[in-house]
Amino acid sequence: MKKKKLARFRLPTLTEQEILLGLVVEPVPPDQVERLDELITEHHYLKNARVVGEHLRYVAMYQGQWLALATWSAAALHIKPRDRFIGWSEEQRRMRLPLVVNNSRLLVLPPCECPNLISRFMKLMLGRLSSDWEQSWGHPVALAETFVDPHLYQGTAYKASGWHRLGQTGGWKRSAEDFYQKHERPKQIWVRELVPNACGKLCARQLPAQWKKVEEKAAPRCTAKAGQMRSLVEHLRAEVPEFRSKEALAYPIAGFLVLIALAMFSGVRRGPQDLAEYAASLSSGQLRALGFRTKRGTTRLRCPGESTFKRVLPQIDAAALERALLLWQQQVLGPSQDKLVIVDGKTLRHAHVELVSAVDGSGRWLGTVAVKEGSNEIPAARELLDKVSVTDKTTLADAIHTHVETAQQILFEGGGDYALTVKENQKELVQTLATLLTRSDFSPSTHNADARADARTQSEPT
Repeated sequence: MKKKKLARFRLPTLTEQEILLGLVVEPVPPDQVERLDELITEHHYLKNARVVGEHLRYVAMYQGQWLALATWSAAALHIKPRDRFIGWSEEQRRMRLPLVVNNSRLLVLPPCECPNLISRFMKLMLGRLSSDWEQSWGHPVALAETFVDPHLYQGTAYKASGWHRLGQTGGWKRSAEDFYQKHERPKQIWVRELVPNACGKLCARQLPAQWKKVEEKAAPRCTAKAGQMRSLVEHLRAEVPEFRSKEALAYPIAGFLVLIALAMFSGVRRGPQDLAEYAASLSSGQLRALGFRTKRGTTRLRCPGESTFKRVLPQIDAAALERALLLWQQQVLGPSQDKLVIVDGKTLRHAHVELVSAVDGSGRWLGTVAVKEGSNEIPAARELLDKVSVTDKTTLADAIHTHVETAQQILFEGGGDYALTVKENQKELVQTLATLLTRSDFSPSTHNADARADARTQSEPT
């Protein structure tokens, strides 16, 4: 059998060496994106230029002529060899995945056949990728990944640029939001650390300061177990009556309210859109525990969207819901033993709602009152203090609540103590406090003329 001839290595000519030395690599400007996408679609074997999530496009030029193109996208959600290579936990992967980027397309445009062009392109591109990513998306990147089809390529360009081959994919492709198909064409997995000890930093307990913003932007996630969710659903079903027609219930009110409560506990604060995104992140088991029904003619569980939250939320009896949640909280945690009551106001900007809530020193929720339209936090806080027990406790609040009426309510009506903030713009109160705290002699004092007398003794009667 005749052996296949291997391609011989060729050194660049002088002209080609000039091209390599003069190569310029830059992000593609917005007005040239369409041109890049058309060239990739025409010449790349995948025949599309699709990018996913956060992304960048690069071009390698010599004297204004485009020679090579590349696109970078958000990293793949799950890759076992990559995740083992990094060593991070499942929760770390969820929170820190934006620090990993995927080289989704790499293309040398015909008829360019300059040796070493692709490795030169890769070196210049990797040298600026993290800073360009931070400028475009607000955070740097630490690790790069890519996939190579071994039926067509050997990954030589990546190997020459310091990438490491980890293994291969399982041979599956996503064909729907949560459905994968076997395609029997696994890809090689290549990775490259963009900073020293990137993997060690990605799986450390604390991220470097410049990377922490990635975790702060991570979407909240429901960590409740199905059994815990069913417990609260059953409690709310008994306490909060269903007010809608049973025939139209894809989302029973008890499960719907549990979903909202879990979203709030997880840190969702911005109204129906964020609630819908949070709901979409729940697993099938969690949706089933909430009692949500399947889509007609399928086995897929339904998930409420933004319009459902907008329609149902205004109809909920807020007082009944609050009573039910507080009662369930007490059944689970027992009575609160903390001696602090902390009052604070928050504005749900995207929902155009202002709330005043009370928590204890451990962060346990004690109650909430919505600020009435045209009003402010002060009367809402007093309404809240009417229903929250402050007896033998100390109430803390910021300066907006530093008023005589509020202090009297806590002290005389509630039987508690208070620690209220005073700011410089409360001039009269600041002056009064300054007078009260001025140092003076304790009465009875000594006679001013006799400085030697001891104020702690009295003269003997004559």
